[in-house]
Amino acid sequence: MLFLIAYISSVVLINYAFSTAPHLDIIWSAWGGLVFVLRDMVQIRFGHGAIIAMLAALALSYITSDPSIALASATAFAVSECIDWLVFSITQRPLHDRLWISSALSIPLDTFIFFGMIDALTPGVMLTALGSKFAGVTVVWLAMAWRLRKNALAS
Repeated sequence: MLFLIAYISSVVLINYAFSTAPHLDIIWSAWGGLVFVLRDMVQIRFGHGAIIAMLAALALSYITSDPSIALASATAFAVSECIDWLVFSITQRPLHDRLWISSALSIPLDTFIFFGMIDALTPGVMLTALGSKFAGVTVVWLAMAWRLRKNALAS
């Protein structure tokens, strides 16, 4: 439940931050990595029910943020969630591999769509956003792979 609340709150807060202080876009783009890690944790716990959490976060974002930011966020999330859904539904690989594969496909598209729609598509923002998101996903992947290896050795 903690990851669910943290995920929804982070989406709302990051959209609010982009709305109120767009000149700090590099800082907010770095924060995006946390949102993807939290989304992965929600997906692990609630599966495809993570879409409901995303819709709640986007509805709250529309109320609290600039509607153009909320729309960009909704569009980017919709594309990345569709990719995640396809990877999680089709791929038979272990969970930690599916997280990495879906992220490798969805993160660049999500980032390009969001920052393109809010006219903040600069090299600095893109590199920061992609770097923070891939760093977060890599930490989750390593933690899950370590746990699998530890459980295999224990049994």
